Amino acid sequence: MKRESEDDAARPSSRPIRWYEPGRDAPGTGNGRAPGPTLLWLHGGGFFRGSPDLPEAHEVATALARRGMRVATAGYRLAPPPGLGWARSFAAPRRQRFPAAHDDVAAALEEVLARSPHGVVLGGASAGACLAAAATLRALDEGVRPVGAVFAYGFFHGVHPRAHDPRQRSRRHRRLTHAPWALDATNRSYAGSRQALGDRLAFPGGHDVGRFPRTLVVNAEQDNMRASGDLFAR
Repeated sequence: MKRESEDDAARPSSRPIRWYEPGRDAPGTGNGRAPGPTLLWLHGGGFFRGSPDLPEAHEVATALARRGMRVATAGYRLAPPPGLGWARSFAAPRRQRFPAAHDDVAAALEEVLARSPHGVVLGGASAGACLAAAATLRALDEGVRPVGAVFAYGFFHGVHPRAHDPRQRSRRHRRLTHAPWALDATNRSYAGSRQALGDRLAFPGGHDVGRFPRTLVVNAEQDNMRASGDLFAR
């Protein structure tokens, strides 16, 4: 498995793309090049933290490349942390709200498509799943059809649906860190306005996704975000 340097794959917005090429011993790849599409995989972090260095990005990409899949991961501009009020501009002066991260993902998709003759599967985890779903909608609007989509423990709605079954809710410390009110605050910080909360390219949940390619949605069993993931899948 070979990972290209960030400088080798930098795109115009200077948000680097990391390429994970299949290992030469990966089954079905012959000369080490995957015959199938490239997976563009996006990290999570509630829109305000995280990077392609996270295990849910780097380790996932490494594991899939070892199994013969070509993977690209991309960073994106992070939003301000929620709940800082007036101190936000001092604590995170370079943070940007929607559509900054969305535009970065769209630029990454354009770059990956240019280097992927067999097409692209869009995917991500948590907030990355939301960004991947929104990028899928934008691509379809622009006449580009991804080969497929994969969303892991994602959330897709500007206001998180509440889980009615207690067995589906987060446990232990995540009852607080992933409480619905905290998740909603994170979404508001990313969106920046009530209008953006309802924008289909910010939060695709509740909007028409009938033109989506084949999509796999994987939700955690006990997770407050599961209600959004389940509703989006339905």
